Amino acid sequence: MKVCLVTGGAGFIGSHLCEALLNKGHYVICVDNFFTGRKKNILHLMDNKNFEVIRHDIIDELLIECDWIFNFACPASPVHYQYNAIKTIKTSVLGALNMLGLAKRVKARIMQASTSEVYGDPTVHPQKESYWGNVNPIGIRSCYDEGKRVAETLFMDYHRQNKVDIKIIRIFNTYGPRMLENDGRVVSNFIVQALKGEDITVYGEGKQTRSFCYVDDLINGIIKMMEVDNFTGPVNLGNPDEFEIIELAKIVIEMTNSKSKIVYKELPADDPKQRRPDITLAKEKLGWEPKVKLREGLKKTIEYFENELKNHSS
Repeated sequence: MKVCLVTGGAGFIGSHLCEALLNKGHYVICVDNFFTGRKKNILHLMDNKNFEVIRHDIIDELLIECDWIFNFACPASPVHYQYNAIKTIKTSVLGALNMLGLAKRVKARIMQASTSEVYGDPTVHPQKESYWGNVNPIGIRSCYDEGKRVAETLFMDYHRQNKVDIKIIRIFNTYGPRMLENDGRVVSNFIVQALKGEDITVYGEGKQTRSFCYVDDLINGIIKMMEVDNFTGPVNLGNPDEFEIIELAKIVIEMTNSKSKIVYKELPADDPKQRRPDITLAKEKLGWEPKVKLREGLKKTIEYFENELKNHSS
């Protein structure tokens, strides 16, 4: 049994991670400031004797004993990370410093939840870990993109200078139950709009591509990465199946039997045109690749949002 500290543990991915670690017999300390995390994501874990929750913001120091640290604290959708850009970059940079300092003190293994956003609007396709990215340092998305890039730098420097046992994963678009319905991400946006019979908003011509990984697949990759020795990463975790946004909109309309119409809006600044992970390294080092097909994952996600919307109206 490992004592696992999960920052951002009440968030979409964090709550699934807490659950999976408990199922593997570990002790889990969930840390969250509940900016985008939600208590209801972890309510079903509260009776587990191996689970505890601390309301804390990792911009401030945290003194705790643990074996593994999963640093997942940071708003991850443009709506939320642009809401308070300075807070976002502080969470990425000061949060990483505090967690690395903790890992150094207690000799814990620590993982940074980085992102495909470190590649920016890529000029290389698909994106390999060796690609340095094409990021605007002064744009509206920079608080997140550059914050995550600096966090990776800090992780590597703590590893080289202080021999901290680090892991870096770069998470590509992930979807599934417990996504926030107002987070502005394409999967939740389309599903909620379709279920409400509202117009489905597609930015640009909808020709930009994304690769969608179901949350269970991602969690499986995260835990495999944490368990493996002598591999720091960074490693891409995502689904290499690539879809145009317009294609996703049509699938969602069909699967929800919606009467929604597709409407087109102007493309936001610095929005990447293509996003697809090269997962050769994850296959080789972790024996990992996603198993859940898009329609199968969407079915579960649609069911989740149907229940959410029912609960709102009741």
